[in-house]
Amino acid sequence: MRVLFIAGQGRSGSTLIERSLGELPGICALGEATHVWQQGLHDDERCSCGAWFSACEFWQAVGELAFGGWERVDKQRVFAVWHAIARTRLIPRLLNPTRRRLALIHEFVDYQMRVYAAAAAVSGARVVVDSSKYAALGFCLRWGYGLDLRVIHLIRDPRGVAYSWTKHVSRPETDGAAEVPRYNPSRSALRWNAQNAAIDLLARLGRDGAGSTPPRVPVCRVRYEDFVTGPRHTLSSLAGFAGMPPEPSDLDYIGDDHVDLGVTHSASGNPMRFTTGRTRLRNDDAWRTSLPPGQQRLVSALCAPLLVAYGYPVRP
Repeated sequence: MRVLFIAGQGRSGSTLIERSLGELPGICALGEATHVWQQGLHDDERCSCGAWFSACEFWQAVGELAFGGWERVDKQRVFAVWHAIARTRLIPRLLNPTRRRLALIHEFVDYQMRVYAAAAAVSGARVVVDSSKYAALGFCLRWGYGLDLRVIHLIRDPRGVAYSWTKHVSRPETDGAAEVPRYNPSRSALRWNAQNAAIDLLARLGRDGAGSTPPRVPVCRVRYEDFVTGPRHTLSSLAGFAGMPPEPSDLDYIGDDHVDLGVTHSASGNPMRFTTGRTRLRNDDAWRTSLPPGQQRLVSALCAPLLVAYGYPVRP
């Protein structure tokens, strides 16, 4: 079973890229699939198709195939296992896990793999895309038996990320009753550093031959800014990385400055997962004028080493 996992810091464009990939034949976009337990199963929030999770035919079919029905899943157990392993601060313990921790990893990965496999079967796809982004989840998924895991390391200029996290954004899946959490620029910068450094580490881990540790995970690094200026090339390359090289006609939904998006069944993600039709692509650099200069300098200083490593100017 092949899973394309998008890893990176939130507000980096993962929902847009995931949905764009999901328009290709044989690829099913699931949104942030690790949140299906909380926001779908527990909170019964809206799927991106517009239906409540409990009324979405796609997700109900997935639950039936994966578990014999969602009602048979012990939600509290899933939450407990998730919190015990899949946190950024716990990544050092995931590198060489104890026997007990490894058992928890296998347990949670089994939950996720059941969802992936059922979603692939229900949709008829050969590849599913999970845009959960958590580096810690990537470290866990690499232990999945029979899982062909491929990771997209998605990067966006941290100053743009920091500005995006300061904005008020409502959550359509709650009918506007809740907002997406907000972070100050310094916290956003530290999270950006931690996530991206962890993904760089993930790319270096694993064996190339036989052994008891998981095999090396293929990682493809993509900058959001390169995607919006060259969407056709970027999506074609990513599809090839997923083992699904597209025919030229498969890319007809992509223009120089737009993508045409249909209805999907995303469990969770950025509010734009509800957007359908022609979607304009632009390099959102509002941070250059809207993020105060002092905060720009702070984020630049905190992220300077990785800014250089990823080809961004330290001085904007």
